Amino acid sequence: MLDVVKAAAKTAAAVLPYPRSFLALLLTGFMLVTIPLVGALAYSAWNTERLAGLSRTAVFTASEAARASRSLVDRISAIERVAQQMAVLNDPELAVDYARVHRSFRQLADEIAELPLDDAQVAALNRTVEQEQSLYDLLTEQPRRRFDKRIVTERMDGLIESAREVLAINNRIVDREVHRLRLKAEQAQRGLIVLAMLSTAVALSIALALTRYIARPISEIDGAIRQLGGADFSKPISVRGPEDLRYLGRRLDWLRRRLDEFETQKNRFLRHVSHELKTPLTALREGAELLHDEVAGPLAPPQHQVVSIMRDNSVKLQRLIEELLDYQRALHAAASLEVRPLDLDELVRDAARPHELAAQAKGLRLTIDAQATTLEADPQKLRSIVDNLISNAVKFTPEGGTIAVRARSAGGEAVIEVMDTGPGVPPEERESIFNLFFRGRSKATEGGRVKGSGLGLAIAREFVEAHGGQIAVVGGGAGGHFRVTLPRRSARALADAA
Repeated sequence: MLDVVKAAAKTAAAVLPYPRSFLALLLTGFMLVTIPLVGALAYSAWNTERLAGLSRTAVFTASEAARASRSLVDRISAIERVAQQMAVLNDPELAVDYARVHRSFRQLADEIAELPLDDAQVAALNRTVEQEQSLYDLLTEQPRRRFDKRIVTERMDGLIESAREVLAINNRIVDREVHRLRLKAEQAQRGLIVLAMLSTAVALSIALALTRYIARPISEIDGAIRQLGGADFSKPISVRGPEDLRYLGRRLDWLRRRLDEFETQKNRFLRHVSHELKTPLTALREGAELLHDEVAGPLAPPQHQVVSIMRDNSVKLQRLIEELLDYQRALHAAASLEVRPLDLDELVRDAARPHELAAQAKGLRLTIDAQATTLEADPQKLRSIVDNLISNAVKFTPEGGTIAVRARSAGGEAVIEVMDTGPGVPPEERESIFNLFFRGRSKATEGGRVKGSGLGLAIAREFVEAHGGQIAVVGGGAGGHFRVTLPRRSARALADAA
């Protein structure tokens, strides 16, 4: 059923034109959904009115049958009374009364004949009419003769018996009309239930098809925004749909072009700055190296000290320029994740393996405790997070220390922890340690401060936040303790599935 709806939606999207505005599109969709419901309501009203008409007809038929039954009893009683009198008396007035009662009886018989009778009922009514007519002919024949009263009584008994059959016929008519009305009501009820189910199914099918038809331009806009959010400016943005949404698509494409221009200008600026800075810096470094090597002549001790400062700071400046470019590339990479399912335990072990030699060189004990955990993440970015944290721990842990790396799942989250026996992070530096180029006061050995660029933890935080997770320094214990918490279902994947 869902496949049929999807196919219908695709066909409709390919054939049906969009209205000029999104509001008109919504109103059109609402009207199409309501058509089967309104049709079902109209049919229900018509069927109810028809059932009401049948009810009125049945009630009228039943009331006519009941009235005819009462009138028939009255007519037979009158006929019996007049016939008994005429059998004894020869009074012309009695003949006039009998003729009047006879006409009334025939008129009543004609009315009963107009009721919905079957063949047996018609035959019983005709017998009653014939018997009454025979009795009437007997009592009104001319010239009048004397006849036995028993003959009148016998014919009268036959007439009464036939009249009883007619009365039973009228009662059956009432019962039949009531039964027929009940059957019609049950049939109408079943029809309305089927109609309600069918109209609801049709309305839902139309609604599903229209949902895909209406949601297509919305999904295209959503895809365009995700494309811009992922720093992908290469694909043109085109939105199909009503005019106002197409206009919005054109504005998004304009924004894409502008962002592409800005990105190009930024990269060009960084390249130019890097080139313009490196060129004189290289000359400065070479000059400092030549002076340091005393190529231009011997240097006095104070001069040699100044040259050493110049050489060391030129090297430091060049490294800072290169690291700044690396950080810009890391920010761009954080904006474009390639999320896929992966095994966290295997990734942590792979990321820790390159640090084993460095740890052994310092006499450090590196332990890995990784539980089998799966999550959705960018493997390259996640490996960079673990790599930076372990590299930071190796750098700041003194000789003979211990580094413990743990990975586990906690509900819907994956947790990575790196703990060492180094000096740890002072409480006042726990927030700023993830800032760009920040280097704390901690020392790995008594020999002095550990040199570093201050970029590793900043890049790690960018990658963690790009995954919708958190990175923090855990206090309350000796040594350094970093904890990374990531959703097992990537926030980027959830957004794409929405």
